[in-house]
Amino acid sequence: MEVFNRFESEVRSYCRSFPTVFTKALGCRLVDEAGTEYLDFFSGAGALNYGHNNPRLKRKLLEYLMEDGILHSLDMATTAKRTFIERFQRIILAPRSLSYRLQFPGPTGTNCVEAALKLARKVTRRTNVLFFTNAYHGMTLGALAVTGHAVKRAGGGVPLANAMPVPFDGALGPRYDTLEILERLLADHASGVDRPAAVIVETVQAEGGIHVARFEWLQRLAALLRAHEVLLIVDEIQVGCGRTGPFFSFEPAGIQPDIVCLSKSIGGLGLPMALVLIRPELDVWLPGEHNGTFRGNNLAFVAGAEALSYWEDDTLSREVERKGRLVSRRLQEICDAFPEAEGVVRGRGLIQGIDFAVPGLASGVARAAFRRGLVIETAGFTDRVLKLLPPLIVEDADLERGLERIAASVPEAMAALPQLQRQAVGV
Repeated sequence: MEVFNRFESEVRSYCRSFPTVFTKALGCRLVDEAGTEYLDFFSGAGALNYGHNNPRLKRKLLEYLMEDGILHSLDMATTAKRTFIERFQRIILAPRSLSYRLQFPGPTGTNCVEAALKLARKVTRRTNVLFFTNAYHGMTLGALAVTGHAVKRAGGGVPLANAMPVPFDGALGPRYDTLEILERLLADHASGVDRPAAVIVETVQAEGGIHVARFEWLQRLAALLRAHEVLLIVDEIQVGCGRTGPFFSFEPAGIQPDIVCLSKSIGGLGLPMALVLIRPELDVWLPGEHNGTFRGNNLAFVAGAEALSYWEDDTLSREVERKGRLVSRRLQEICDAFPEAEGVVRGRGLIQGIDFAVPGLASGVARAAFRRGLVIETAGFTDRVLKLLPPLIVEDADLERGLERIAASVPEAMAALPQLQRQAVGV
């Protein structure tokens, strides 16, 4: 690790949690320079839903490369891009009766959010955007303004304006209906809140701690915004592309957002790609009004188009839901076995986790799991949530192995709890 420590910026983070040098990967396995094999329950922060070096996707890439296919094309038309658009329309949008125009912004999730916010403001000619407590939408200034994490917001270095937080579903406890608060803010002309351009929401707050919005809450939110002529932006960047079971996490709620943000696994093999879905009547962009040099990553079009073949029927969706029930049951067993940890299981499909009562315990479990050959991260802004993001195609045996390693890591982390508590208060 010396080269990285000497020459790379201090801004790096994941390498501190997983202090080894990786060399190879396949499916849900990573191998480091020493030949140690790890199960990967991190999946590139959700960018590898189909696993590392998925053979089906890799084969298509190799064929494309050997035919001297276009690699970089800005927003020029290519056969690879046309294939992706046609397949996305036929496999994803048409069966769901969704009508969207496709915008390819710069290839990152945060650029996708920036485009969505800019478009909402352009369409409505309003400036304010509402977001939810614990939200995470990206690290560029516009996306950061609608992100809740104080430390990340401070990294912007300037005031983050034209955005206001409102409480997420359940954020104030069971006694309070957070949508009643939002409705009063929008309806009361004395509330001091100008009518916003849009509200941006994650159906499952991934980085924020796996907070899950109820379908009924999402339905009421969509109806409320429609009544007040406020656009609904759904951020599917981490929880879309099948992570919760259906391709879109908002599908079971029966809502149709005005704008949808996709990135991460839409690129198939972790290749950079982002996609903004826009209701046709909202597509008021002028040519070149939002662009990016690397919005034409044709390798991502090729891999992404092949990845869509997983969604030609509901097999993968049903498998993710089945595996999600298995994960939920095993995580609850872990919580029951260690009641003193006061763990609460949350999530949908294959984004799930345990919210531990003690700050720092989640990190302790993740470190102990890494020593046992499991790559897993934490979530939440008080470092309380252990978050599972295995590939959607993970086999049951590997899923069980990873869960067993988590179960074995909890008592080890709890034994170090006094030290963790001292670290939490800076002693």
